[in-house]
This record gives sequence, structure tokens and C-alpha cells, in this order.
Amino acid sequence: MRKIIHIDMDAFFASVEQRDNPEWRGLPVVVGGAPSRRGVVAAASYEARRFGIRSAMSSARALQRCPHVVFVPPRFEVYRAVSEQIHGIFAQYTDMIEPLSLDEAYLDVSACDVLGGSATRIAEALRADIFRATQLTASAGVSYNKFLAKMASDQNKPDGLCVIHPQRGEAFVGELPIGDFHGVGPATEKKMQQWGIRTGADLRKKSREWLAAHFGKSAGYYYDIARGVDERPVRTHRIRKSIGSETTFAQDLNREAAMLAVLEQRLEKVLLQLEKKRWNARTLTVKVKYADFTQVTRSKSLDEPSHGVSAFRRQLPELLRSTEARSKPVRLLGVTLSNLSPQADSSEEEPSQYPLF
Repeated sequence: MRKIIHIDMDAFFASVEQRDNPEWRGLPVVVGGAPSRRGVVAAASYEARRFGIRSAMSSARALQRCPHVVFVPPRFEVYRAVSEQIHGIFAQYTDMIEPLSLDEAYLDVSACDVLGGSATRIAEALRADIFRATQLTASAGVSYNKFLAKMASDQNKPDGLCVIHPQRGEAFVGELPIGDFHGVGPATEKKMQQWGIRTGADLRKKSREWLAAHFGKSAGYYYDIARGVDERPVRTHRIRKSIGSETTFAQDLNREAAMLAVLEQRLEKVLLQLEKKRWNARTLTVKVKYADFTQVTRSKSLDEPSHGVSAFRRQLPELLRSTEARSKPVRLLGVTLSNLSPQADSSEEEPSQYPLF
């Protein structure tokens, strides 16, 4: 029986800013680009989330929802330093750590003999150690696989702990709304609901063959997690090939200026993720889907890998003009960065002896 902990810092970027600027505590804080520069929300404090502000939302929309919101430019060098503190605490308990970003990680503590080998007590100790070192709160999920640990960490946020014991796993999944499943996005949720799949219990009723016919290569994953099964190991090194963002419009776009504004927003969102994960990229790809649903992509590679905004932003007009976007209505635009590599100061490569829970 494996023992997996998922640690997720609570509103990490925004919480760091509120910690370092006490006058912002209790106020709605957004970390990201300013509305005047067509910025994107990178993180929102819990006070801001009460107004419906979420990451990846445009800063202009965030301002509409909360006119007195405090906008703060990101300080990635500070977030990195705090993240290094937190990962140092992880390493005091186990070397089986899979970092997902600066503020999130899986830990396999199956062979950890501290605190009697109890994953629950280790998670409690981790949260306490993190708070003592950083004055920031973390939420933790504890279970016997990665999927359930991830789901558990979302249950009692912020500053919460949730444990899903092995005998409870399948029942927990059965009660979970399908839209809450890690790995089920809005489009898949809508498709599943059209087939009457609204909870994990509904998903469990579908055969592997039925899922394969309707969801292709994801069928095996859905079949397993509906039963509380996830055999993925905690991997200390992960390699990712690309990171992207796209949006579909309620009304087709016709003006080049509007299209470029959207592409810049998508690019800023992707670059925020790139910086958060401490990667460089070399290749920029623009995706265009026309009103008739035909689709094209255009790519350009830099001479050297970069994570700077200006290096990629200046390529957008040329890539857009190499499509038919100026003469055909556009229903979707997207941006992808690929040929990823760790930044120079990063070591990330994107990279049951104790049965107690």
C-alpha cells in the first residue's frame, strides 16, 4: 500500500504578497499584468476569489468584478526563493518528490519511518513546518495514489488536510462531481454530462469498451479513477514537451488588432506558467481556427531559448499575417511554446513497510 501526499500552497503568489505587505492582508489581491496592458491574472487571493476572480482571467475582467482589487506585478525571484524553502522541508521527510510547479508537489512517503510511518502525521508536520518557515499556509491531501491525494488536497482549502483511506477511496470517487475530477476539463465534463455521467458513480457504470468508443485514449484513465485506481508513480524527474493556451470566441473575430490582443493575452498566460515552472522555450506556435472549422498553425523558433515576453511577442504579428486570419472570420486562437528546457538556475528537468495512514 503506497502512501502519497499532495501539497498545494494556498493562493501562493498572492499569499506571498500579502505576507510581505501587511497592509494588503484581508484585501482582494491579484498578481498579474495590469488591465491597461491587457494583462492576465496569474494568481488571486481568497478575498479576490469571492468576487469570482480566477487565474487566467483577463485583468480587465477582474477589475470589472472587483473595482477595488489590488493589482501586483509578479516577483518570481521571491516566489522561487520561498519555493526552495518549501522543497527543502519536503526533502527532510523523503527524496521521492515530484514537483509540479513552484507551489505544488507530490510526495511518496511509503518508506518514511518518521512519526511512526503515518502519512497523516507526516502531512500535518509538513504543513506546520512550512508555516513556521514561511508564515504561509499549505493544504494537503493524503491517500494511496496520486489522483486521490490530489482530490483530497482540494477538499478543505485553504489551510486544510484531508485523508482518504484505502477502504474509502472508491466510495469517495463515487460521490465526486465529474467536473471536480483532475483530468476532466470543461469540454469533457460537458460531453460526459450529455451521456448522463454526472458523478464518479455514473462513470463507474460505463464499460472500458464504451469509454474507449467515446473518449479514445483517455478511456483507461477514466475507467481506473472511477474505481479509485491510479498506478502512476511519483516521478522525481518529468519532461514536458510544450505548454499552450487557446480560447474559442462566442462571436467570430474579424479585426487583426483584436486578434493580436487575444494572442498577446494567451502568450502572457503561457509565459507566466513557463516562468512559474522555471523553463525556457525556443519555439512559438500560433493556432488559428476559422469560422468554417478549418485550422492552421504557424511556428517560428528563436535562435536561443528564452522566457522573456518581448522575444516572443514580436513574432506574433508575422505569424498571424502568414495565415488567412485577415480575410476569414476566426473562431479560435491559441499560442503554444515548445522546445522547453530548464532555466539556467533550475535543476528541474520536467521534469509498505509502514502501513499507517
